[in-house]
Amino acid sequence: MVEDEALISRIIEGDMESFRRLIKQHERLVAHMVGRIVKNTEDREELCQDVFLKVYDKLKGFNFQSKLSTWIATIAYRHAINHIRKKKIPIDEPGEWEDFKEQFIADDNLEEELADKDLEEHVLVYINQLPVHYRSVLTMYHVDGMSYQEIGKITDMPEGTVKNYLFRARNLLKEKVKKYLGTEELR
Repeated sequence: MVEDEALISRIIEGDMESFRRLIKQHERLVAHMVGRIVKNTEDREELCQDVFLKVYDKLKGFNFQSKLSTWIATIAYRHAINHIRKKKIPIDEPGEWEDFKEQFIADDNLEEELADKDLEEHVLVYINQLPVHYRSVLTMYHVDGMSYQEIGKITDMPEGTVKNYLFRARNLLKEKVKKYLGTEELR
């Protein structure tokens, strides 16, 4: 946090090289947050730029009550959600999906099958087919390594909802993997 404080101070003082460093440190996170919500490539690129402009404009108000990365991810997530709402792009609401029973857990047999059938590419496609909230929570937790609390802060969801969405996203993936592999049961 001390390093973040120094970086932010330099940016506020007008050091554009420090701002470029902040962008470099967080560009993957922002691209990931926006990319999981917005499908159009041109829109994604423009939104990522807009996010960093917002970060720059709001940096003076950052109060270090969360990690800088969490704060930036929050801006990216909300900006992307607002974009698809403005464009009236339907958001797949998780409530529309049926209830699922078991968590998506890759055991040794499944890992062997996945390697044998080169399913990694299919799993990425399946993740992109998830409703936006499930997809976002799943990737924030598993790819970005965020905690339930951080995800809740970014998405403005209660921790219980974050856990529920993660549970449902895993189960939905499990069902898709089972269908792809042609198996009835995964342990």
